[in-house]
Amino acid sequence: MSWFVSLVAVAISVGLSSQVHAQPKANQLLGAKSKASLQTPQAHGFYSKGCVAGAEQLAQTGPTWQAMRLSRNRNWGHPDMIAYLKRVSAKVAQLSDWKGLYIGDISQPRGGPMTSGHASHQMGLDADIWMYPPKRLNLSRSERESLSSISVRSKDQRSVSKNWRESHMQVMKIAASDPAVDRIFVTAPVKIWMCNRAKGNKDWLQKIRPFWGHHYHFHVRLKCPKGSTNCKTQTPTVAQLSKGGNGCDETLNWWVTDALKPADPNAPKPPKRRHPREYTMADLPQQCTGVLKSR
Repeated sequence: MSWFVSLVAVAISVGLSSQVHAQPKANQLLGAKSKASLQTPQAHGFYSKGCVAGAEQLAQTGPTWQAMRLSRNRNWGHPDMIAYLKRVSAKVAQLSDWKGLYIGDISQPRGGPMTSGHASHQMGLDADIWMYPPKRLNLSRSERESLSSISVRSKDQRSVSKNWRESHMQVMKIAASDPAVDRIFVTAPVKIWMCNRAKGNKDWLQKIRPFWGHHYHFHVRLKCPKGSTNCKTQTPTVAQLSKGGNGCDETLNWWVTDALKPADPNAPKPPKRRHPREYTMADLPQQCTGVLKSR
């Protein structure tokens, strides 16, 4: 009978495994929602594993901004983010060569893992701002789908390109100086350029963090909002200002030197990590189930 018991155990194991794999993905469930939940605004979880309740939609066009790629329906965020984008774009519009800002992806109406693209942007506290200085703020819907941003990084990834302007630094200083901001991700050559040329108080540069891929846009990440008790903030990766750090030290050059060298083919491969698009609702904070089921 031992063979029969073993066979039953295997069958149960296979059955349970099949149930796990059969669970619908969180990005499909949350991504199918076209409107925000009718709940008190709350950011639940972490930037790459969470959701947002009571999100607010950024108007497609405002006096100093336009939301891009409207077909994605990703111009939703925590009200703190929407307020931030409005006040920062208003300040940027005072610069001589910027009419305002082109805003890329913020979040889905209820946050969570996206159906494509980003691993983060899940709590409505991340937003992509284009490097393209707007020449006008009356783009049609079709123009917002076809227009592309500009890269401010050279092809060899070691310096800024001819598209980079001094006014880009002014925009980033405005964006980083807002107290709601936790950090801003941008291509490393941009931070190096700004560290070498910024004048006066450079404390704001502490919030500018080098990261791959951010040369067509910069990525703003806000701190956890007051009242969002289930929101987990990010651990600092640059020395805090109290310790005199702004990230403009010799380690910054690693991004444009050693980091660009070909990978060692004999080096052990890092363990494969699950992408957020593989998450089920069980992987997210339990509050996200309520966000999903809310009206």
